[in-house]
Order: sequence, then C-alpha cells, then structure tokens
Amino acid sequence: MVSGPVASCFLKLVWYMNNALGRPQKKKIVSRIKGYHGITVAAGSLTGLPNNHRSFDLPIAGIVHTGCPHYYRFGAAGESEEQFATRCAEELEALIIKEGGADQVAAMICEPVMGAGGVIVPPKGYYEKIQAVCRKYDMLFVADEVICGFGRTGNVWGCQTMGIKPDILTCAKALSASFLPISAVMINDKVYQALMMESDKIGTWGHGFTYSGHPVAAAVALEAQKIYDEIDLFGHAKRMTPIFQKHIQSFADHPLIGEAMSVGMVGALEVVADKKTKAAFEIGAVGAAGTKVANNAQALGLFVRNMGDRVAVCPPLIINEAELADLFGRLRQSLDAAMAELKSEGHFKG
Repeated sequence: MVSGPVASCFLKLVWYMNNALGRPQKKKIVSRIKGYHGITVAAGSLTGLPNNHRSFDLPIAGIVHTGCPHYYRFGAAGESEEQFATRCAEELEALIIKEGGADQVAAMICEPVMGAGGVIVPPKGYYEKIQAVCRKYDMLFVADEVICGFGRTGNVWGCQTMGIKPDILTCAKALSASFLPISAVMINDKVYQALMMESDKIGTWGHGFTYSGHPVAAAVALEAQKIYDEIDLFGHAKRMTPIFQKHIQSFADHPLIGEAMSVGMVGALEVVADKKTKAAFEIGAVGAAGTKVANNAQALGLFVRNMGDRVAVCPPLIINEAELADLFGRLRQSLDAAMAELKSEGHFKG
C-alpha cells in the first residue's frame, strides 16, 4: 500500500470488525476539521479540509467531523487551554450522541499533530479527554502516524509524544525514508481477534492490494529502519529538538507572526495582519501573505510550506545545529522581505 489508501484500509477493518461482533449499525467514523488522511474517496472524506471535498461529492455518508483543537484560532475569549480541551471533548461527545451514540459510532481517527492542516499541536490534556470519550462510547481510537511517525515529534511515534494509546496505527512515508512508496496498518489484539473470527467464518480474508507486501518496497523499508538505528536518527532528532524549538519561538515577536508553534522537529508560524486581534490579511486569495514568505524563502534556497498563512518548517531529521541556524536565518530574511512587500503595497503598517 501507499499512504493514500492506508486510511481507507483502516475503515474497512473497522466495518469488518463490527460485523464480526454482531454490530452492523456501528460503522460511523469521527474525524476532525483540518485533519488530513489522504484524498481517495474514503480517505478524502476523513480529511477535514474543504478544498479536498468541494466538487468531489465528499464526504461520503458515515463520516463526520468534530472541531479542530487549535487553541490560538478557536479558543474563546478568557478560556484557558484546559477549558478549551474540555470543550473540545464535550463537543465530540455531543456529536457522537447526535450520530447515534455507542450503537452507531465506531471509531475516531486523529493525527497526533495535524500536518497539512497547519502543524497544529492540541493543548495539554486534549488527548486524555477525547480518549476518555471514545472509551465511554466503545469506540476505537485510530492514530494516523503518516507524518508524525519515525522521530518527527521527538519520539519514534507521535502517540508517545502526545499520550495516545491507539487501537489502530497507520504509517507510511518515513517507513522507507520515502525512497519507495510503502505504508502499514498496525492493529491491537482486540481488533485482530475479531478479524480472525470473521475470516474463519467466511473462509477467507477477502482484502488486499496489488502491491501489498511488495518485496522491493519492504526491503527498502527494512534497510531504512536499519540505517535509522545505525546513525541514531531518533536520538539525534531528539537532541536537536530544543534547538529547533528555540529558533521557532524566536519568531514570536516578529511583527508578522501571531503564533509560533512546534513539537519535535516540525513547526509553524502563523502570518497575521494584526497580532492583537489575530486578523488575517485580506489581499486576494487565502494565504497570499504566507505565499509571499514562501516565495521569498524559495528565492533564498529555503523550501517551506504555506497552508493558509501558516508557514510550516519540517527539516530533514539529520539536520545539525549549524544548519538549523542557517535555515532559520534565511526564514527570518524571508519574513522581513515579505513584510517590506506588504508595507509597500499598503497592506501592513507594522
């Protein structure tokens, strides 16, 4: 499998499991607004980004979305991070009840840290609270580790960093260092026993892909994991994490930046027109201000990703301290250049 179908695969497993357990109505899946899980029909439905739904007739029935746990953007006035996390859990429970409760809602899928949605790190206590809700309604918890897995968040798995105990875990990309397409779905014994029971009853396991277990991709993945151990990649990334985070936080006072957020070796800066009100720039297409930053960075030989005025930084995990300083020096030049452009165009007074 490759990373796109991996989320669709878990969906089938959840449906199969609940049929095996005599719960044919327990099929609905909860995802999150701004979550990203792929762009196939099922995976694209799980994704919570409007442009991945528009004109594609998505999402399909049975997939619903709860709120995005981005405190900076969605926290209410006077609301603490813990109160916001509690409200997120309460909104999740209200959605589950609305969709039929434990009889109909089967699972929730989350990226430990949202990637394509803007590098969003949920507030402390968030996962503890929403996992408690999932347990209350006998729902599986699915961790999408396609981006977070293999050292990106400071641990081998994002689940370790964020305090998640998944029933199902999906991974890809860094599984083979992205040299060849490969992905995997890992399941706990509870899920496995149900799948085995139903397969014994049917007489076969009627699921697979043309390239499942491809020997070349599998060999590359095994070699990549071996190299990770040989060079202590995860340990190196963990040692670089505080340096990376210090650099990210150094941008918090920049006139263009409303939020500087990071975990492990991934971070994002939110470009705003007004730091006090958090107002975004309104200068044409959404993300136009962030695009100026990204374009200036590219001119300096630095590639960053703009996601609706959130500029993401996600360097190779082998990067060293001197290279980090160079990276963030170029990023600061890019922000300053974008600010000068915005001022000259009359969009920013500073």
